Amino acid sequence: MAFLMKSMLSNQVKNLGLSGGGEEKSEEAAPADPAAAAGMTREEYEEYQKQVIEEKIERDAAYAQKKAGRAVLRVHLREKYRLPKSELDETQIQLGGDDVDLPDDLQKMVAEDQEEEEDKDTLLGQLQNIQNMDVDAIKEKVQATFTDIKQSAEQKCSVM
Repeated sequence: MAFLMKSMLSNQVKNLGLSGGGEEKSEEAAPADPAAAAGMTREEYEEYQKQVIEEKIERDAAYAQKKAGRAVLRVHLREKYRLPKSELDETQIQLGGDDVDLPDDLQKMVAEDQEEEEDKDTLLGQLQNIQNMDVDAIKEKVQATFTDIKQSAEQKCSVM
């Protein structure tokens, strides 16, 4: 039984590398060159690094473009609803470049909104709004106001 315990403990100690003397396993020296670690030649590794950097630049540019597009959308909404401007949006638009525009769907919606507003601003649009008004309600309000003025005038003036 003691033999079994001794062999188990000595195996565990050897695995930890704490055995005193005896045979020591020398770890494989890690290659100092990253190309060798990746299993490539130095030229292949440099080409790979260039590709990685180019892809990162492309991703960053696409990300900046998307952020600028969102900023354009926010700026448009702020203008539409007369909200205060944001400096952050302006800088994101500048970082995204000059070719940042509203998405096509949003451009169609903006054009429709502008046409509706222009129609409302014209004389014809105002006339259509008058047609949509409730004439009976307006007539009742005018009559009520007229009677109020008439009564107050009768109280103040004895000639009437």
